[in-house]
Amino acid sequence: MRDEASEEGEKEVSPRERFRVEVRPVPQEETAVLVLVGELDRDTVDPLREALAERLGAGRIVLDCSALGFCDSSGLNTLLRARLRMREAGGRLELVGIRRPVARMFEITGARAVFRVYETLDEALSERGREGGGIHGREG
Repeated sequence: MRDEASEEGEKEVSPRERFRVEVRPVPQEETAVLVLVGELDRDTVDPLREALAERLGAGRIVLDCSALGFCDSSGLNTLLRARLRMREAGGRLELVGIRRPVARMFEITGARAVFRVYETLDEALSERGREGGGIHGREG
């Protein structure tokens, strides 16, 4: 039995096609930059979990969200848990380039207040050694 999407010629998109994590090399040794691309939800969160787990030993993880078009509660919970794990390990998890509608999810839940958030990756990287920084957030 075929579903309506198949009949209309629409191809079902796999979770791996809807979301990916790209590693961006940066000169700072203790900083890892991960670019989140696509839609982060219950079905696509595993690549992010894996990428974060692999970099837990970094002093700082910067997540570039400028290509993230959607984030549901599963994605948000993964980010919040990763932030706590980084803090426990003495590191930081920071966000860059959050845009609508992802920003709305962070605002509604109050999660934006717990992350250090930067407008651009260049801004985040220039804050490398400082405490504070970012436009929102209260690391402590």
